Amino acid sequence: MMQVFKGKATITQLQWLVWIFVYIILFLSFTSMDGLKEGIFYTNLYVVYYVMIIYGNIRFLYPRFYETRRYILYGLLALLLLLFTGVGRGYVSTIVYNTYFAKPGQAEPITLLNLLKFVLGGGLIFALSFIFRIAIAYFKLKQQTEEIMVQKSQAELNLLKSQVQPHFLFNTLNNIYYEAYREAPRTAALIERLSDIMRYFLDESPMDEVPINTEVKFLENYLELEKIRIRHEVQLTFTKQFNPDLRIPPMLLMTFVENIFKHGIDKSSLDNCVKISLVQEDNYLMFETVNRIYDRPKQNGSSGFGITNLRKRLTLLYQNNFELDTHKNEQSFTAFLKIPLA
Repeated sequence: MMQVFKGKATITQLQWLVWIFVYIILFLSFTSMDGLKEGIFYTNLYVVYYVMIIYGNIRFLYPRFYETRRYILYGLLALLLLLFTGVGRGYVSTIVYNTYFAKPGQAEPITLLNLLKFVLGGGLIFALSFIFRIAIAYFKLKQQTEEIMVQKSQAELNLLKSQVQPHFLFNTLNNIYYEAYREAPRTAALIERLSDIMRYFLDESPMDEVPINTEVKFLENYLELEKIRIRHEVQLTFTKQFNPDLRIPPMLLMTFVENIFKHGIDKSSLDNCVKISLVQEDNYLMFETVNRIYDRPKQNGSSGFGITNLRKRLTLLYQNNFELDTHKNEQSFTAFLKIPLA
């Protein structure tokens, strides 16, 4: 059973209110004509009859047969439902009336015509069941909408709270940058790159697409920060040929670049060489990285997951319309990515 949402009536409670209202209307109608005992009997009989037809349709027949496109079977079972409930109601009401309420000589016969009237009377109730179903669907949708709005408001509040610390950190980095700029301009430049990377993570990465120049700037900042961890200079070439108006999903190229510094750099070597190219050709964007291979012990969990996760993401974005390939020879490791452009 659904729980009460924000103190408001649930769908189940609303249905109970409807049926109580129907019961009261029928009870007042029957008792005014037939007396208390007969009114109670017919009120209960009619309410059970209505419940069987309405819920038999909206809870069983409609979802299992009509919504699964078995229309003929749905129609036949609907007729059987009306026949069963109509005949049952006719027999019960006639027998009880003749036994307990009919005066001598006023007993009603059970005829095919009388039973057919009960069956046909159920047709209107069957039609009303669709209105009942629409009303239930409306209130469910309304409750779901209210829940979503509450969740949205809570998420916005959490976001505002989460932005306090990043803004404080950015302000602090700016102050450190200005202090460092007077004494060590190169250090200040690195602080600025770190600040740009953090802003990218906060502002750009949640988006569906970002300008390609923004993505490239992010990669360049990352490359410069990684290079300071290496003792000797890295021979790095980054070839860029693309339309600056292009937009691509964020963080799509990062896996290859990250793997270069995880597996393709020897901090003590004088011969670290990295080649990166990002080239637009026709309606495709191609990204390729090439780095040297060094013999080193393999660390547990150090590789494999990044490319696997990237492939899963590409499949969600482009289905099968992309190329992702990695291969190596005796001296170098190459990673290649080709994605379509909208």
